[in-house]
Amino acid sequence: MQLCLMTDSLGCLPFEKMLETSKSLGYESLEIATGNWSSSPHIDLDELLESSVKRQAFMDAIKRTGLALEVLNCSGNHLAPNEEGVRHQEVVEKTFKLAELLGIKKVVMMSGLPGGGPDDKTPNWVTTCWPTINQNILNWQWNEVAFPYWEKAVKRANDHGIEQIALENHGSQLVHNPETLFKLRDEVGDTIGMNFDPSHLLWMGGDPILAARQIGDAMYHVHAKDVRIEKAVAHVQGVLDTKTNDRFAERSWNYVALGFGHDAQWWGEFFSTIQMIGYKGAISLEDEDASMSPLAAVKKSTKLLKDVLPREVI
Repeated sequence: MQLCLMTDSLGCLPFEKMLETSKSLGYESLEIATGNWSSSPHIDLDELLESSVKRQAFMDAIKRTGLALEVLNCSGNHLAPNEEGVRHQEVVEKTFKLAELLGIKKVVMMSGLPGGGPDDKTPNWVTTCWPTINQNILNWQWNEVAFPYWEKAVKRANDHGIEQIALENHGSQLVHNPETLFKLRDEVGDTIGMNFDPSHLLWMGGDPILAARQIGDAMYHVHAKDVRIEKAVAHVQGVLDTKTNDRFAERSWNYVALGFGHDAQWWGEFFSTIQMIGYKGAISLEDEDASMSPLAAVKKSTKLLKDVLPREVI
């Protein structure tokens, strides 16, 4: 397991400074976002597609620092039934092309979330079986949108030399847990696997350590991100929370630096478990703690990672 940084975690730093900081903290590889829900602070997608010189300079800068480019991330909602969906799909296609040009074999994405029917203009995340129309919505989303899209997307990715698409188990996405991952994977094949982010399953009430065993060799990438259930709110209001992340004092759960939601013992068991099931890939730190500075959160999270990863001390 190598230490990887999702570089949006240091989006406050320019590219070269981010590289220097990542190396000084002990990171070995990088996950870089190309757009969509990321502001793409460390890559200009169009520029790199258009210029082999710029591509070479980009890769040389990473290598010169002693780092490697692990994976590209184009997470967004390419299934949105509106202009956003069109824009996000354009970034997906450009990311596939750039991955081929850079020799990257794995891309991180999300599954996407369609509307609730052919006339909808906004995505619709169904989370309960009732009212009964929800079953019709789900059947339409999967059978008429997701399955056909992903059959084509897998072929397009393979044509660009991409061997693995790691879908993050995120809320407001069709694929948000192991069950929904395998529903898609069983239909379109094993190019699809999971970018397993335990924080999302935690706020939904799941157990990532148990889930990891079920995911098994379909685990293609791992995000190290913590979450804290804010009991004073959650035990009164529940965990379905629509308040924005900057209102962290009012929310029922928050993304936090590693160790600020679950202690080192929990994280040690988590990493030990994914190692036991055969995962040998990157552990990519992703920080979204709004309660402290990005650099402080990354440094504190990095210290915990170094302490608990089942590998020699770095």
